[in-house]
Amino acid sequence: MKLFKTLTPIIFCMISISCTPQKQKNLAESSIVLIPEPAQMSVGSDFFEFNAETCFVTTDQRQKKLFTLLTKKFVNSAGFAPPIVDTAPKSNFISLKEDAQLGEEAYRLKVTANYIEIKAGKNSGFLYALETLRQLLPPEIESLQPQPETIWTIPTLEMNDYPRYTWRGLMLDVSRHFFEKEYILQTLDRMALFKFNTLHLHLVDDQGWRIEIKKYPKLTEIGGFRVDQEDKHWDARSKNRPGDKATYGGFYTQEEIKEIVAFAHDRGITVVPEIEMPAHVMSALAAYPEFSCQGNAIAVPSGGVWPITDIYCPGKEETFGFLENILVEVMELFPSKYIHVGGDEATRTNWEKCPHCQRRMKEEGLETTAQLQSYFIKRMEQFLSSKNRILLGWDEIIEGGLAPGATVMSWRGYQGGWEASKEGHDVIMTPGDVYLNQYQGNPDYEPIAFGGYVPLNKVYSFDPVVDSMSMEQKRHILGSQANLWSEFITNKDESEYMLFPRLAALSEALWTPKEKKSWNDFAEKIVSLFRRFDVMNINYSRSAYAVTAQSRLNDNGTVTVKLQNEFPDSKIRYALNDDPFNASSQVYSEPITLNSTTTVKAAVYEDGKMVGNKLEKIFHFHKAIGKPVAYEPMYSKQYQGTGANNMVNVLRGSKNFHDGQWQAWLDDKAEITVDLQELTEISSVGVGSMENQGSGIYFPSHIAVDVSTDSKNYTWAGEISNSFENHGFVRLKEFTVTFEPRKVRWIRVKLTNLGSPPQGGGAWMFFDEIVVE
Repeated sequence: MKLFKTLTPIIFCMISISCTPQKQKNLAESSIVLIPEPAQMSVGSDFFEFNAETCFVTTDQRQKKLFTLLTKKFVNSAGFAPPIVDTAPKSNFISLKEDAQLGEEAYRLKVTANYIEIKAGKNSGFLYALETLRQLLPPEIESLQPQPETIWTIPTLEMNDYPRYTWRGLMLDVSRHFFEKEYILQTLDRMALFKFNTLHLHLVDDQGWRIEIKKYPKLTEIGGFRVDQEDKHWDARSKNRPGDKATYGGFYTQEEIKEIVAFAHDRGITVVPEIEMPAHVMSALAAYPEFSCQGNAIAVPSGGVWPITDIYCPGKEETFGFLENILVEVMELFPSKYIHVGGDEATRTNWEKCPHCQRRMKEEGLETTAQLQSYFIKRMEQFLSSKNRILLGWDEIIEGGLAPGATVMSWRGYQGGWEASKEGHDVIMTPGDVYLNQYQGNPDYEPIAFGGYVPLNKVYSFDPVVDSMSMEQKRHILGSQANLWSEFITNKDESEYMLFPRLAALSEALWTPKEKKSWNDFAEKIVSLFRRFDVMNINYSRSAYAVTAQSRLNDNGTVTVKLQNEFPDSKIRYALNDDPFNASSQVYSEPITLNSTTTVKAAVYEDGKMVGNKLEKIFHFHKAIGKPVAYEPMYSKQYQGTGANNMVNVLRGSKNFHDGQWQAWLDDKAEITVDLQELTEISSVGVGSMENQGSGIYFPSHIAVDVSTDSKNYTWAGEISNSFENHGFVRLKEFTVTFEPRKVRWIRVKLTNLGSPPQGGGAWMFFDEIVVE
């Protein structure tokens, strides 16, 4: 592996000796891996080599600080410290020159064999140019240990680069699970590598208050900790009581916040704090219950809460004083012009019966609690505006009337951002397409995550702008950010796995001109990117390599299986049934046709090693395959599976209920009738089901099977009951009713819903296959 990593710079030196100029240029271009892809670049045929005599030239103290970010990496990995000098020598130097004509984040980079010249209008442009140099250097530049075999060369080139969007961010949820300061700093350095400029810190939620507020010490003393139930699924944790021993948690002191903000600033990143209101504040109300409507003592919850009814009381004037005092301390720590106030998912039932809230509504002439929430947000916007800050909130702040100076973060799809931009408000588009807490691969093989599916190529193809927007609306779209909610992310390794490489894909989606983007080109960069991640000791995901199987039931009863992963031209190897599966297995070249029960195993191999998870999928042929099916009532339009034959098509669903293989009912009962088309001897009927209690999906409480020879007179064949168990993890189970063998033609499966689950609301039933044996 070490030889492989150091091969590229060695090739660089050989090129200048033994290759023709055209061959040199082609090899140089193929060796360049830059993410995000620059706006304009032309590659030369020579190379610049960094060594102990290479000088960084500047007289500006701010620029010296920028140079230090790169020179420190040479100290660690190369064993030498390039000097920073005031006057340029004749050659072997890097210089910075200001060019007021360039945009705030734009830069021009010229690399010759003798020197490197960077031009920019602002410090951020110089910084991004240096990060580009960092990526041009061999991956070993990221090493914390000396790499004596590495030659520190980069190709000659000229580059004119600038971002497409001004807001290129990442949101880290440090409330649901707390992450130490050191990991935040590490993440900031990695964000800078990909030219991100905004870190949104979700510092407050029901499950933890994570920032020291000196005026209200109980916010962290009480609100910063909860009962440790980390051994249970997030959605299966029991309710805590005030006074229960709380040992899980943590918070950032104000000194630590200052360190984070300064570290980010040195890397061109603004840290935007989020202080939730009026909902997602049980941690605050556990410490200061007097600012809720009822004033009841509550505990910080250890897991999921829904609906969120313990929220601030806008009828009490003291509530606004409390929040303003908090924000004053927050603004002293964060120079960001934006202050995020949340504003989402408030269940306002307590406001409807609270005498304080009702009095406020009467005094202000408000007719609905939605208008009362708008009043709440508008008051906070006025306060922040008086301090020369801009209120930022999730798209619920639009409801009841949008505060005049507010900026909207659109998360429930694109509609909120569309509406806000239409009204002339700035918008950050951050819909589910960039929610990195969702699955990036087959949930059957991935760590637990939220139920959506956001693979690498989906992040890469994301665009914050909607085609239906006018040009004026598009000007109000500042950009986007990835969101990493941490209900299921408990530590650093899990966080890295969810962030990388998807964060790299988003960087190119937000920086690179649209016409320059190419998924195929990005895919070719992944191998080199992963080598860099290896040196950086990042626990990145290889899920994009994982093989998936797309299947189709043919009219003749066979099944065609197509194997693929996210990358074009991947060399997939596969084996069937008991055939050995290894790096020498057959290379997949065309769809596979199956006519009997078959186990398919597949994966990508590189250098004899498996890359990504192995697919192992059983295609179970049974007596009902392809037979006519009738439904009563029909399945939900939201979850139709593959249509009428979904329940008898051999194809099974995964733990992702959005994978297109599941049919679902929200009804109390459902009946599915299968016509075997001739008398057939059978002895069992199985029904494949899913349970995902956090998403309101439950196993059926009862399954009964009736059979018939004439479609009119049915006789009971068997039944089974299922008792409810509180269980947060996604589970797949086949419920099988067995009976004495008999010849039948029609089978009717009667499914009974759980009814009202303990968490409240309706219960969904999800099914993927009826298996008849």
